[in-house]
Amino acid sequence: MKLLDIYARKQNQLREIERELERTIRSDHVMLTEASLHLLKAGGKRIRPVFVLLAGDFGTPNAEYLNHVAVSLELIHMASLVHDDVIDDADTRRGKPTVKSKWDNRVAMYTGDYIFAKALTVITRVPDPQIHRVLSHSMVQMATGEMEQIRYYYNTKQTIRDYLLRIRRKTALLLAVSCQLGAMAVGAPGRISQALYSFGYNAGMAFQIRDDVLDLCGDERQLGKPPGSDIRQGNITLPVIYSLRNPELRDSLLADIAMIRAAGGNMDIGPFLDTVRAGGGIERAEDLANRYIQKAIAALKPLPDIEAKRNLEEIAVFIGSRNY
Repeated sequence: MKLLDIYARKQNQLREIERELERTIRSDHVMLTEASLHLLKAGGKRIRPVFVLLAGDFGTPNAEYLNHVAVSLELIHMASLVHDDVIDDADTRRGKPTVKSKWDNRVAMYTGDYIFAKALTVITRVPDPQIHRVLSHSMVQMATGEMEQIRYYYNTKQTIRDYLLRIRRKTALLLAVSCQLGAMAVGAPGRISQALYSFGYNAGMAFQIRDDVLDLCGDERQLGKPPGSDIRQGNITLPVIYSLRNPELRDSLLADIAMIRAAGGNMDIGPFLDTVRAGGGIERAEDLANRYIQKAIAALKPLPDIEAKRNLEEIAVFIGSRNY
């Protein structure tokens, strides 16, 4: 089954989630509504809502609770993107102007805060304190991950462990709790929600590593932003960390990174990209991403053999090989 077929199977629920997303972020304040809708209308993979819905197949059906969980998680993700674009001074996302680019940093920051707040109002409609605790803990960890990313800007001495801990907090955790909370919302047994958490965590780690590889290898049409955006913004990602370990490349890469930093990212980074692409770091990063995918698939083995289990495995395979 192709990824689009999986989405098609859940299309009625996804349409309702999309409608609820729009209803939720509309307000009496015109600018808040316009800025919030701007990002929503730019689209996205909606992988978090899909994970919630598929995890919901492992318990007693409850479309209302699943929708609330899915909307809350997607809003948290959206809010983090609005804030990220301010921090990264990004002009485009998903091929569209960012909120900060279309308006300004102040509007973007308050829009992100507003969307975060809306996410919390939605999750309160699910009367399960444990779900609230899991979600709030995840938000704290996401904020910590963002601060760690700032701390490591242009830091060429960071370790692979530093990188993995950062992407765990920034990306993998929200995908993990999407699976976990989807199961919890339908009363699935704890062993199932934990297995799904493990699946989401490992898939999320692979997702971010693959994202960082694509940033170095993709083109602007695929990415919706210029390639090399990470290094321009000071983010040293896994392929670069691996490449810096190559003694034949290290001095050249260090010199390039120093120049990129001095120029504030506003320079031709073609030579840097060529060096990383030829240095073996991308292949090593892809190998680690594939190992996380295998861990994600292994986490599904104890689950009941239903269509949702097969769909999750298919999504994991897609994550490992995606080019957008």
